[in-house]
Amino acid sequence: MLHRMFSIALLVSSSFIAIGQSSSATFDEGSKVFRLDGGDVTYAFGVNARGELQQLYWGGRLGAADRIPQAAPAREWASFDSSYTTTPQEYAGWGAGLFVEPALKVTFADGNRDLVLHYDRHETTSDGFNIVLKDIKRQVFVTLRYSMDAGSGILARSATIENKEAQPITIEQAAAAAWALSAAHYTLNYLTGRWAGEWTLTQETLHPGARVIESRRGSTGHQANPWFAIEAGDRPDENAGEVWFGALAWSGSWRITVEQDQLDGIRVTGGFNPFDFGYVLHPGEKLESPVFYGGYSAHGLGGASRILHHYEIAHLLPHRVGEGDEAAPKPRPVIYNSWEATEFNVTEEGQKALAEKAAELGVDRFVMDDGWFGQRKNDHAGLGDWYVNSTKFPHGLKPLIDKVHALGMDFGLWVEPEMVNPDSDLYRKHPEWVLNFPGRPRSEQRNQLVLNLARPDVREYILGFLDKLLTENDIAFLKWDYNRNWSEPGWDQLPPAEQKKVYVEFTRNLYAILAELKKRHPKVELESCSGGGGRVDLGILQYADEVWPSDNTDPFDRLTQQDGFTYAYTPQIMMAWVTDSPHWLNKRTTSLEYRMLSSMQGSLGIGANISKWNDVEMATAKRLIAAYHQVQRTIVQGDLYRLISPRNGSEFSATQTVNGDKSQSVVFAFIHSTQEGRGFPLLKLEGLDAKAEYALTPIEGAAARGTSATASGAWWMNHGLEMSENFKGDFQAAAFRLDRK
Repeated sequence: MLHRMFSIALLVSSSFIAIGQSSSATFDEGSKVFRLDGGDVTYAFGVNARGELQQLYWGGRLGAADRIPQAAPAREWASFDSSYTTTPQEYAGWGAGLFVEPALKVTFADGNRDLVLHYDRHETTSDGFNIVLKDIKRQVFVTLRYSMDAGSGILARSATIENKEAQPITIEQAAAAAWALSAAHYTLNYLTGRWAGEWTLTQETLHPGARVIESRRGSTGHQANPWFAIEAGDRPDENAGEVWFGALAWSGSWRITVEQDQLDGIRVTGGFNPFDFGYVLHPGEKLESPVFYGGYSAHGLGGASRILHHYEIAHLLPHRVGEGDEAAPKPRPVIYNSWEATEFNVTEEGQKALAEKAAELGVDRFVMDDGWFGQRKNDHAGLGDWYVNSTKFPHGLKPLIDKVHALGMDFGLWVEPEMVNPDSDLYRKHPEWVLNFPGRPRSEQRNQLVLNLARPDVREYILGFLDKLLTENDIAFLKWDYNRNWSEPGWDQLPPAEQKKVYVEFTRNLYAILAELKKRHPKVELESCSGGGGRVDLGILQYADEVWPSDNTDPFDRLTQQDGFTYAYTPQIMMAWVTDSPHWLNKRTTSLEYRMLSSMQGSLGIGANISKWNDVEMATAKRLIAAYHQVQRTIVQGDLYRLISPRNGSEFSATQTVNGDKSQSVVFAFIHSTQEGRGFPLLKLEGLDAKAEYALTPIEGAAARGTSATASGAWWMNHGLEMSENFKGDFQAAAFRLDRK
C-alpha cells in the first residue's frame, strides 16, 4: 500500500473520467481507481481483484497526469494472516478470517455473524463519491460517503448501513471510516486528561498492537478527545514533517483504534464505541454513522492544526457572516459570567450591580449563571424545573435583561437541560424519564440524574421549555452545561434487544433539539459546556458557537491546556476566562496582567468577582479588553504558531498568530520562572511577509530590544524578537502586535 511515493511503475489508462467543475474527484474506469484532490492533498482508493475496496494513497498532492496503480490485495503472511487481514480495506466487515479491527460487525437473525463486503456500485457527487458495498450473500448494504474540501484537502467520510434482509440484524460495531498508512516509523499524538486537567498532548511511538482511545461515558469525555495526529518518524517537529490527522464528529460514546498490523502498516478505525453497543436494524431501516474527518500536512503538527482551524471556521461552525468562501463566524463577544461572584445566590439587584461593573470594562455580553430557576438554592434541588424563581426575580427576567441592554451589552443565561435533581417537581412527576435499569439503584453524581434524551417525550419537553424561555425573553446566548456522565443506561420503553440504541438516539436527539432551536431562534448563540471539556468535538461544533475547555481557569495551567486544545480546535471557540487570584484550585497568586494575557490567547471572558476589584484592577482590565478588541480577529482566526511550548515543565512559552493577508501579527510570551539570571529566549517569528515592513507595538509587559520599532518581516523571522533585560521573574507575561506599514 502506498501513501507518499509510488513503489511500482505508474500505469496509464485510456479511460479517464473527470468529475465536477474543479476536477477534484476522478474515477479511472480501466483500473477501478477513485481519486480525490483538494488543497495540497491526494487521496486514492480502488477496487481490487477480489472486489474489496482498498486504500491506495494518502499524502501530498500528485500531478494531474499521474496514474495510480490498480488495487492489488496485500500478500498473505503465512497461513495465520490471510490477505483479507493484511489488505488495507476502506471498510472491512468482520468475516472471512479478519483479525484486525473491523469497520462493521453484525449478527443476522439466524445467528450467522460472517460479513464480507464487496464493491457493488458508486455514484458521483460535486465533491466526491458515494460508494456502495454489499455482503457477498446477504442483503446488507453499506454506502460510504467521501467529500473532499477543495481548499484544505480535508476529507469527510461516513457510512450508512442498510438492512434489506427479510429479518432484523443487530449491528454490534459500526465505524465511520478506516484510514491506513504504509509501513514506517510513526509517532501517535492524542489528547488526554481529567476534570480540571484536560487537553494534555500525549505522544508515543507506534508499535505492533493496538492503542484504543475512547469514551464509554455517553458523551465525548474529559479523559480523551476524538482527535488524532500521526507523524512520520519518531522525533516530532512542530513545523516540519508529514502528519496525518483526523477528528470524529460525535458527541456520544466513541472509539478510535490505532493499530500496527502484521505487515507494520498503520490502521485507524473510528466511530461508535462498540462497548455495550447493539443497534437493531429492522428490514428497510438504516443506521448512519458520524462523520470522520481526515487531513494531511507536510508542515508538522503546527501545519496540521492550522489546516484544521481554517476548516472548522470555514465549514463547521455556525453563525457565519459573508458569502461563499469568505463566510466566517464572527469573533466571540467578550463576556462577563456571574458564577464566581454569586454562585447560586443570584438576585435581580445583585446581577444588575455586576452588569454595571462589567459594562465599565467594555464587556460585550453579560451572562447570568446557575441559580435563577426553580427552587435552586444549591446543587441539591431544582434541576428540571425551568421557571424563573419569583423570589429572586419577582418581575421575571425582563428588568435585568432591559438593564443589561441599556448598558450596551447583550444577555446570556446558564442552563443544564439534560439533567434533573431527584428533589425537583419534574422528577417527582416523571421518575421514569431518567436513564435507569428498573429495580436497580439510580446512581447520583453532583446530586443529579441524567434525563433519557433518547425518549421522544423527554426530547419534546426539553425543546418546549427552551423554546418558551427564548420566546418570552430577549436572550442572545445560552451556556449549555452537562455536569455528569451516564450510569445505568437503560431504556425500558423498548424491547430488551433494542435498548442499547440509547447510545445513538440520545445524541441524535440532542442534535435535533439544537438544530430546531437554531431554526426557531436563529440569532441565539450557544456554548457547549460539560464541567469543562467533557463535550468538545466536531459534532457539537456544528451547533455550538463556542466551548468551555476546562473548569480550571488557573492562568498558568491554562497555558498547557490551551496549547493542547489548539492542536484539534480553533482558538475562535476556546473560551478563556480571567478569574480571581489566588486561584481556587491551586492557590496560586498571579497578577491581573498575567491572567489577562493568558486568556487573551483565545476568546476572552471575565469570570472574577469584579465587585471586589479596585480602581487599578478595573483600569487594567478595561485597557486590555480594548487592546484585545483591536486584535481579536487575528488571534482567533489567524494562523497559530507555537513558538515555545509550555509542555514538559518548560520555564517559558510563546505563541504567535498571523492574520490571513499577513497585515497583522500578535505575539504572547510567558515566564514560569527565570533561573540563574538567564533571560527569555530569542523569538524567531513565523508566517510574516518577508518583504513587508512591520511596526512593533507593545500591548502589555516587557518591551523588545535590539532593534527599531519597525523592521522587515525577514528581520522578525530571521533575526527575531529579543525581549528586554528586565523580562524576568515568576509568572511574567508580555504581548506585542506587529502591523504591516
